[in-house]
Formats: sequence, structure tokens, C-alpha cells
Amino acid sequence: MAATGFARGSFLSECSLPFAKTTMHLFELTRALVDIDSTTGHEKPVVDYLYAHLSRLESKYNARLDRLTAEPDRDNLFLSFGEPHVTLSTHMDTVPPFFASREDATHIHGRGSCDAKGIIAAMITAAESLLAGGTRNFALLFVVGEERSSIGAITAAASPRGSRFLINGEPTENHLALGSKGALRYELIARGKLAHSAYPQLGHSAIHSLLDALQEIRAFPLPSDPVLGPSTLNVGTISGGRAPNVIADGARSEIMFRLVGDPASTRAAVARIAAAHKIEAREVLFSPAVHLSPLLDLPTTVVAFTTDIPSFDGSWGQPFLIGPGSIHVAHTAEERIPKSELTTAVDIYARMVRQLLTTGAAPV
Repeated sequence: MAATGFARGSFLSECSLPFAKTTMHLFELTRALVDIDSTTGHEKPVVDYLYAHLSRLESKYNARLDRLTAEPDRDNLFLSFGEPHVTLSTHMDTVPPFFASREDATHIHGRGSCDAKGIIAAMITAAESLLAGGTRNFALLFVVGEERSSIGAITAAASPRGSRFLINGEPTENHLALGSKGALRYELIARGKLAHSAYPQLGHSAIHSLLDALQEIRAFPLPSDPVLGPSTLNVGTISGGRAPNVIADGARSEIMFRLVGDPASTRAAVARIAAAHKIEAREVLFSPAVHLSPLLDLPTTVVAFTTDIPSFDGSWGQPFLIGPGSIHVAHTAEERIPKSELTTAVDIYARMVRQLLTTGAAPV
């Protein structure tokens, strides 16, 4: 990583003056953002870059730009143009590992290209288009930490700025999401007794207890929703034991449910099974499922992933969820975003802002 915070050989390293332009082309800005490593917890370089970039919009359009501290060296950015009745928001952090951008005729590739740095670029470009046409009373809010704890959204929720509508950006292929599943994550901890594996009766295998519990957890029925579909379960990690000839005295697993409704029955089942097998079930994350509203003539979808919307908890207004790119390539080595969807997203975001400023939206 170069001292400036971007990778050698990246798009930014090829630009002699990356902060020189007041307005960057949509694709240039996307690549510039992708080329800054901002994996969760290390967002400062991209925050610094965006602060410099947005400062020029602040000056040109008589706006207000704030850095809002979520944690030390981890700031949200809020840029408001008048009274912010509508806020365009997404996250600045990415999952690891970082890899720089490249471009071909149809796509921009690189970590964060669709999740969610291309979305940041589209929102900024939409803002420039709106301002050039005389539209005000909207804002941009870019937050840290969405990929792990949503600390940026939680911090923003504690200090709302009067926004009545929140347009949250995540890769939905430019379809407006009518809902998103929630998340319920557990750490399962089993404890056993060491013994020589030739004499298993002298010990107790934590791994066996954990596997028995996981088998039951995988088997119990999960709720379904007519809009969001079925809840799902992923056993994400399993670890434990010392050697193949030793009865395991410890084992752990991390599991995640993608929920579509009330978590009470799922929590009760996990607690019952854990108690029956004498293992500990620690709940480490809960984010509720959300139902959302249509707007304009936009095509709709339902997504299974979790977003910052539950962490905002309505404090920034009625939420909408839409963005360019496919979630199917986010978090992968093939992450990319279609240039055509980036361009379309600029128009969609501008249309949504104008609609919400003019007539508002139907109730959720």
C-alpha cells in the first residue's frame, strides 16, 4: 500500500493529481474509490479521500459537510444541501481481501466495485445532476462498518438530521427491494473431557456433542414468509479437538440464520437443543427482517442479505433499498459492476430524490 492509501499499479497511482478535479466521471470515481483499501476497521483512507472530494461540492453548492465519529479513526461522512428531507446512503467499508480495480468495455472490476463503492460514485454523480438542475433539500450519508457490526449506521441513528426518506444503496441490480431477510448468529461452544481415544468411556467428546446438536438444529423447521420466502441456516465454521487419538475437550461452531420474521421460535429451538446437549449457545448478532415499499415504476425484487436499514431503525426516515450490481459477485474474487447499471443508477437515484421531495411515498 502506498503512502497515499492506494495500491501501486491501481487507477489512482496512474493519476498525477487524484484530487484535482471538482467533478470526476462516474467510472473514474468508481475506480478511484475501489483502489483505496478500506476493509472494515480501516476505512480512514477512503474517508479522507471522499472528504476531500466532497469538500469541493460543499464549497460549490453552499452545503455542509461533517465528519461524524463512529469510533476512533472511523468517521461517517454527511453532506447536506439545505434541509435534508431525503438522504442517499451506503457504506464505505469492504470485506477482505483488498484487490485493485481494472476496467474492460462493459465492467469495472475490483473489491468494492459493486459493494458498495460503485454505489457511492453513482450517488455522488446523481447529487451533482440534481444540484445542476436546481434541486436541493437532500443529503449524502456514507457510513463505516456495515460489513461487520453496522457501527456507522448505529451511530448515525443516534443523531438523526431530520431526513424523512432514506435511500439505502446495496447491489440489487437496480431493482427496488420489497424486503430483506434478517440475520441471527450464534456461537456454539461444547466442552468435553480429555481421554485416550482407545478408551473413549474415560472421557467425553465435545466434538460429538457439538455435531449432535448441529444435526438437530439443522433439522428443526424454520419459518417462512409469503414475500421474503423461507428462513435459511448456514453452519459457517467448526473447530475443535487436539489430535485424532485424543478425545476432544473443546469444540466451537458459528451458525447464522437468515430470518424472515419473529425470531422467538428459532431462539427457543436453539436454546432447547443446546441445553439438551449441554453446550452453550451465545447469540452474537441479531438484525430483523424488513418489509419495504415500491416507488415509481421501478422493477422490484426481494433480497436475502442483511443491510444497514434495521440499524437505522427508522431514524433517518422511511427506507428504500436499491443499487447497481449483483450480490452474487459481491464478496468474491470476481466482484465487478456493469457500467450500464452504474449509469442507470445515477438516473434512478435522481428520480427517486425528486419524487420523494415532491410527493413523498406510500406508507410502509
